[in-house]
Amino acid sequence: MPNTNIILIRHGETAWNAERRLQGHIDIALNAEGLRQAGAVADALAGEHVDAVFASDLQRALQTAQAIAAARGITVSQDTALRERCYGRFEGLLYAEIEQRFPAEFSAWQARDVDALMPAGVRVAESFRQFYARSVDGIVAAANAHPGGNIVVVAHGGVLECAYRAALDLPLETPRNFPVLNASINRFTVQGGKLALASWGEVAHLTPRALDELS
Repeated sequence: MPNTNIILIRHGETAWNAERRLQGHIDIALNAEGLRQAGAVADALAGEHVDAVFASDLQRALQTAQAIAAARGITVSQDTALRERCYGRFEGLLYAEIEQRFPAEFSAWQARDVDALMPAGVRVAESFRQFYARSVDGIVAAANAHPGGNIVVVAHGGVLECAYRAALDLPLETPRNFPVLNASINRFTVQGGKLALASWGEVAHLTPRALDELS
């Protein structure tokens, strides 16, 4: 099967991103800055051939993907496998509130216990190991639907982290010591079900000058 090229993008900024409130599966829209970032990504990719656009069904990712797809007349393919990790009762709380209310679970999370589960809330939380398998499988499935093609996948910070770890064979227990930026462009190839990293963290389109040109 020929290589598939993936442009993997984290959604634009939300109000909860800005205040460090954990979103998980809670469906938060882009804020004004996030909408500008989505437009900047779309503009940056305007000259590139794209066969398909995939996105998480959560609106912050979907809005970002629609900005890219609209100029091409492409319908965004929504996939729940590309959603952010589910954090159970942690969702909707500030990081400081999580640490205060759930000290033991917060400590396990920060210590990267990849099999630890947060307390269940409206939804049952995923361990990091479960989330990793789900999100990497979702990305590879999108690639396999377009062998030899060029696709855009718009997802979430945790999904991008999993793709990076899969491509570089990083242990799940190691710290996340690499940036995962809103509206960043990250490039991978997939062959034989294996992700390979081509470039990471392209953000030139998000400079103040670049964003001002879109105003």
